[in-house]
Amino acid sequence: MSTEPFKNVILIPQTNQLLGLYTIIRDAQTKRPDFIFYSDRIIRLLVEEGLNQLPVTPKSVETATNQTFEGVSFLGKICGVSIVRAGESMEQGLRECCRSVRIGKILIQRDEETALPRLFYEKLPDDISERYVFLLDPMLATGGSAMMATDVLLKRGVKQDRIFFLNLICSKEGVDSYHEKFPDVKIVTGAVDECLDENKYLVPGLGDFGDRYYCI
Repeated sequence: MSTEPFKNVILIPQTNQLLGLYTIIRDAQTKRPDFIFYSDRIIRLLVEEGLNQLPVTPKSVETATNQTFEGVSFLGKICGVSIVRAGESMEQGLRECCRSVRIGKILIQRDEETALPRLFYEKLPDDISERYVFLLDPMLATGGSAMMATDVLLKRGVKQDRIFFLNLICSKEGVDSYHEKFPDVKIVTGAVDECLDENKYLVPGLGDFGDRYYCI
């Protein structure tokens, strides 16, 4: 697992706890209930770090002891946008941190004739251009689906610097391709894998995240 920094990539702290969580979900012998449980723990950490990146403004409140506390308040509203289907696994983690958060969905699948990603469906909040957006997809391999989803957001008026792309594992190739097109989008991740294999799968990776989370 690489810890080499990249521009506009926020790698959450590589603690022993995090390494233990990734060891469990990367293990091919891990059963589905455990895969879900420990993936959800990592997703919660990613969401918390994404929230750390949002701008704030000073705010004073009166405490129950009649004292003034100088704190902060978030600037602006947020929403989550999941890339269906695997990205939907990250929605609950966002909801657990942000009550009543709006959720949008983008469905992108590979065209069997061209082998290229194709947009099939989008459903986004009407005011998404006024929000900070957490784009949700567990894996960033080649970046094709993520780039198409980001194009959808930009066409709806969302600015690059208001998009935070949250994923559990990414590749250097995927990060480079994605940031070549969208340099101002921040990627929040827990692991940067070594490379992609000849089939464009992450190495060492963990297999198909959506299949392991929903099916196996």
